[in-house]
Amino acid sequence: MTSLSPLLKQATPVVVDHALGSWIYGTDGREYLDFTTGIGVTSTGHCHPKVVAAAREQTGKIIHAQYTTVMHRPLLELTDRLGEELPSGLDSVFYANSGSEAVEAAVRLARMATGRPNIVVFQGGFHGRTVAAASLTTAGTRFSAGFAPLMAGVHMSAFPYAYRYGWDEDAAVAFALRELDYLLQTRTAPNDTAAFLIEPALGDGGYLPTPPAFLEGLRERATAHGIQLIIDEVQAGVGRTGRFWGHQWSAAEPDILVTAKGIASGFPISAIAASTATMSKGWPGSQGGTYGGNAVSAAAGVATLEVVREESLVENALLRGEQLHAGLLRLKDRFPAIGDVRGVGLMQGIEFSAADGTPDAATAGAVQQATTEQDLLTLTCGPAGNVVRLIPALVVTAAEIGLGLRRLEAALESVAETAPGTGPAFGHDAGSRPGERVAAGAR
Repeated sequence: MTSLSPLLKQATPVVVDHALGSWIYGTDGREYLDFTTGIGVTSTGHCHPKVVAAAREQTGKIIHAQYTTVMHRPLLELTDRLGEELPSGLDSVFYANSGSEAVEAAVRLARMATGRPNIVVFQGGFHGRTVAAASLTTAGTRFSAGFAPLMAGVHMSAFPYAYRYGWDEDAAVAFALRELDYLLQTRTAPNDTAAFLIEPALGDGGYLPTPPAFLEGLRERATAHGIQLIIDEVQAGVGRTGRFWGHQWSAAEPDILVTAKGIASGFPISAIAASTATMSKGWPGSQGGTYGGNAVSAAAGVATLEVVREESLVENALLRGEQLHAGLLRLKDRFPAIGDVRGVGLMQGIEFSAADGTPDAATAGAVQQATTEQDLLTLTCGPAGNVVRLIPALVVTAAEIGLGLRRLEAALESVAETAPGTGPAFGHDAGSRPGERVAAGAR
């Protein structure tokens, strides 16, 4: 009997019958509030009627029109709509299928545009699983171990992870920028550096918003040295953070922007955007692909962008994100195993730490499983697996956020009851935050 690869581990036991909005209806007859959204993909919720109608209509016209052979109207319309949201100056777009593929296209373009070999990434970043994208990923060794050699020319610099260091944000930013300057002095000279590649909020790396001052510091150095600033908006983009693009919480603007996930509400499509001048520096034949810019995915993308605008979903993400964050802070005060709560918009993370400040993956995993028992779907992330991430759809309502918080609280209570004061760190002194205990060692 044929089965799925044993390497694929399910985060929940749920088998879906159907889904709508923020809800997944299982074959077990249970109704699950979905705070995973396919890892941030179903931005307009499951099966939004307008997206479904657009895809259904396009399927009856043409499904696959290879876009370097014949052009199709949905891709032209998507390009126009996307252009209304792109940062000024990014007026040229290339389409692919996945985030990994788009990241690789962005790196290839940066190297060609600058004539330089090296890429600087930042600790905790996730950029994909294909060989080049995995070479750029530092969110955990599981993404890049076991198939060396990886792509050459990648250098990693520090990320301003304030909680891990036990510092405030300003101190963490100053440290990370000093480390970047030191890297440019010691490992990759500016005139050998093609690009800085960073997420505006780390995804698999732990749901850490990138401080605006850090992005602005990268922009300053990129401009000074002729380095391309690539911002990976695969997970943070399309309204997820309460701005259309996650980097818009800062004054920094990218030279190359990467997008995927939420742009088509679940249909596979990705893109990179750059100025025409930059895009024109790519070598002939360096961009293409059989399925890139698929007609049905493009039609779903057009409908998604219309829904995001018509239903004010960026604004809703901001408001519901504030509600969710406030609720998580209240839970942090009650459960001392929660070392940190952070996030922006509908991209929120809960980091669990043991009494000695070390990452507590056991508690995070137990809580994630317990939320499923409470009919709330969540995921874990972070290099140590000790962060529970919450990713509601942009259409989520205030009532659904309230319900999700109550179910999360019930899950936390159930885990606390199984091993009070031992194992999962629900018993340590709430007056001393784990991050403060890490600080002495970090310094």
